[in-house]
Parts: sequence; C-alpha cells; structure tokens
Amino acid sequence: MRTQTRLLIAAGMTLALLTGASGPAVANPSTPHPRAWQETLDAIHDAGMAGAFAEVRDGRHVWRGAAGVADVDTGRPMRPGFQHRVGSITKTFTATVILQLAGEGRLGLDDPIGRFVPDLVPDDLATGVTVRMLLNHTSGIADYDTVLFPDLAAMERLRHVTIPPSRLVALGLSEPRTGAPGERWSYSNTNYILAGVILERITGRSAESEFARRIIRPLGLRNTYLPGRSPYIRGPHSEGYVPWPDGTLRDFSVYNMSWTWTAGALVSSASDLNRFYRALLGGRLLRPAQLAQMKTTVPIAPGQQDGGYGLGIAGGRLGCGIEAWGHDGLVIGYYAMSYHAPTVDRHVSYGDNMAFYGPPDHPVDQLRNAFWPDVLCGAADAVHATGSSPGVFAPDRGFLADRAFCSW
Repeated sequence: MRTQTRLLIAAGMTLALLTGASGPAVANPSTPHPRAWQETLDAIHDAGMAGAFAEVRDGRHVWRGAAGVADVDTGRPMRPGFQHRVGSITKTFTATVILQLAGEGRLGLDDPIGRFVPDLVPDDLATGVTVRMLLNHTSGIADYDTVLFPDLAAMERLRHVTIPPSRLVALGLSEPRTGAPGERWSYSNTNYILAGVILERITGRSAESEFARRIIRPLGLRNTYLPGRSPYIRGPHSEGYVPWPDGTLRDFSVYNMSWTWTAGALVSSASDLNRFYRALLGGRLLRPAQLAQMKTTVPIAPGQQDGGYGLGIAGGRLGCGIEAWGHDGLVIGYYAMSYHAPTVDRHVSYGDNMAFYGPPDHPVDQLRNAFWPDVLCGAADAVHATGSSPGVFAPDRGFLADRAFCSW
C-alpha cells in the first residue's frame, strides 16, 4: 500500500529506506540484548498496540519474545511462533521467483513486459516498461489500492470478494501515471500483480505452487504460504484489528487476500522469515549474478546517495556501519517487518496485530523503527553511538494512512 508523502521502501505497502551514513564498526557486535528487546515489545504494547512479537537470530543464538494479546476479547496472549499476514514482504518472494526464472534463461530482466502481458497493458507500456522496472518500482504504473479502498465501507464490502489480477491491473492503469518508464521510484502494488501474472504465464503453474516448489519446501518453511482465495489463516494466529469510527476494534483476520495476491497476501511466521532471508542473502536461492541484480538499488528519494530499493528488497547502511536488507508489509489488521545484516549473521523479524491506529510518528512507530536497527547493530545504544542517524525503513502505513476517515 502506499504512503506517497514519505520516503518509502515499499510494500503493498511501502518501505522507506536506510538513509544513514556509514559509521565505525559496532563494538561487541555479537552481544545479544534480550532484556532490552523484550522491554521494547512491552513498550509497544503499552503505547497502544494490542499485541507484538519478534524473533532475533544472532549467529547460532535465537531469541523469541511477545507482548500483549492476540485476542482483545478473550485476553489470549500473543505468541512469537504465530502465523501472520506479512503484507508486502510477499514482494521479496515474488522477486526471488522472477530472478530464478531469469537465471534459468526463461526471461530477461530488461525484457519489455509486452512480451508476457500484451493483453493487460497499453502499447506504450508494453514496449517501454521492463520486468526490472516492475520489480524496482520505476515503471510509472500507478498503485490500485486507493481506488479499490476509497473508504472504510469498502474494507468490509470486499472481505469475501475474489478480485482477479486483471482487475487489479486495470485499476492501477486507470490512475494517472507516476512518471515515464524508468524515470523515478514510485511504490506500486500493481507492479507486483503484473510480476505475478508473468510468473504464472512463464511457468504454466500458479504463483502459490511456484512459491512452494521453489522456496517454501526447499527451505522447510512450515508456516509460509500464499492463501489463494481462502480467507482463513490456517495455523495458530492472532486476530487482526482496525480501529473503527464507533470506537471499537474490528477484527479482519478472516479476509480474502486476492486483492493483494503476489504483492502482499503471504502468510508466514517470524522464524520462517528469518530463515528465508538468511538463505536468500546467503546465496542459497539465487545465483550470484541474480542476487547482485536483486541488490542493485535505485534511490527512493531524490539525491539519495546510499542504498535504496532493489528488486523486491531494500537495503542500505546503518549508522553503525552494518549493511542491512529487508522489507516490511502492511495489510488490513496486520503489520510485519523483516530486516537482516548478513555480514554479521544477524536477523530480526517482527509482527503486530493492529493497523491504521494513528498518524505517522505514533509512539508505536517510533519504538519499532528503533527496534530493528538496535538489534542489527548489536546493542541498544550502539546505533546512536556514531553520532549519525542510523536511518530506517519507514513503516508501511498503507493505503489508508493519510485518510481522514481513519478515526484515530
């Protein structure tokens, strides 16, 4: 979903990027700080989030924590092993499959998309937009989500509706373009719906089956899947809430996620996400040439010098000098983030269960924006010890983020 007014790094959703200058190496980079991590989760809950959880992997050490509740009515506690809707983190999976196909010689990243989807896009986009431009959000094709969800009533109305990819693409194309192909970065879920269609047309299989065959089964990701038309999360999970104008929290954990498909429908867990990104950035899923392409970034903001958005992933250098990669995601009722420092083998994935709860810079946002850089840099105070800002991926606040009808 989008937040056009902020630096975003994307997600059916949005992500802003690491903008901090590089700094000296972190002292004691392998020292875990589980007490501080749990205190942060507790503070996020105290700031108004119903429930939050995280898993940190530091080499061979693993820490899992949770705070708050999975169900506000029953008081059922949040657990760190829950399945969770992870939103635009789906985009990294989609990009990984496309890059695998590129490594197999079945497509080229600079192929025009008209080679694959001539029936879905007008002639100028068919020849001017490349597969690479879809994956790094420089196609100029607008997002569809604000058209699909013009108000809160639409959120309820579409709960059990299956929306085909062709309809999502048509909605995105109905909006004014964000620029000429290749001109600039502009986050758009439409790009990743088109990527999903391309994936299916090349392989002759569903995106769900290709995710499973190429990523999920080889890595043993037991809690990860694209749900297709099913509105249910299969395993143990929290409810997913949106504050409603009448002052209640409305539960959207049962939802047909066809509206975001290969842009944001994935269900996963913190442990699975850490395993996935560790394998991806460690070279287990992509050949070196394709991994290098994935990590070739474009600037999210004009004049940005370090890092940016690559192919389904964002990256840059934190203030402590560590290079980090990852993505976040927001869908109706759920938020997730997953960030990784492969050079020091440190990984953090996080989720919470309430969306659209407040304006930008809400205390919840401030706390979780500081959480993952602190984890990756290895100490609660190491990020700030360099005297420079670490930079963060701004949270994916989503398609309703700046709407007045979101009663916060």
